[in-house]
Amino acid sequence: MSIAANTFSIVARCARTGELGVAVASAVPAVGAICPYVRAGVGAVTTQSWVNPYLATAILDSLSAGSSAEAALASALESDAEAELRQVGVVDASGGSAVWTGGSCTEWQGSQHGPDFSAQGNMLTGPEVIAALAETFSARHADGLDERLMQCLEAAQAVGGDKRGKQAAALLVFGKEAYARVDLRVDEDAAPIARLREVYEIAKRQLMPFVDGMPKRDEPSAFPPGVMELLLKSPPDRPGGGGSDRP
Repeated sequence: MSIAANTFSIVARCARTGELGVAVASAVPAVGAICPYVRAGVGAVTTQSWVNPYLATAILDSLSAGSSAEAALASALESDAEAELRQVGVVDASGGSAVWTGGSCTEWQGSQHGPDFSAQGNMLTGPEVIAALAETFSARHADGLDERLMQCLEAAQAVGGDKRGKQAAALLVFGKEAYARVDLRVDEDAAPIARLREVYEIAKRQLMPFVDGMPKRDEPSAFPPGVMELLLKSPPDRPGGGGSDRP
């Protein structure tokens, strides 16, 4: 049986950098492990409600073969006998977007999509959650994609979010490389988006410099000495100092 992930999310592309990402939150554990899928230079997908990960795989394969977001989504749904239970958002590498909300998704459910983004959710407090995702994304063009998506989650939670409560949140962003630039998850937390913000702020100072120094596809790479020195320190002694604040 499929896993139920009644949730709210935004799938997006940064028009300036070409980065692709997903931000998601839910009253379901480990939502970051089952809903978001991103392939560098290809597209980003979230599969939610009664999750079918194979839809995401099929969509990304179609996008890689040259299909648009709309065509890739339609093709994948044709193969799913339980499509009415699914909610899927897609953004392709050109910024095209598409979304599907099956008629059997739990109320309140809905979506909004446009150039470079698709915002969707089900079992929400109301349409204001989707509006907050879309409006925040559209208003924050100057920010990097990871910060922009983080603010979308915060805005959506502030107006209601998942009507069952809070449990997990995640942020996933890919740049040009085959590995994620940002991949952060918070599970089993009373305020997962607030905690995700805390983790993200530490990651900006401790993890992202490390990722920036990792090998790249098309250029020689060597870890900056300062990054090596940073990560040889104990967490409380690094910038941010938050590594041991919680058990």
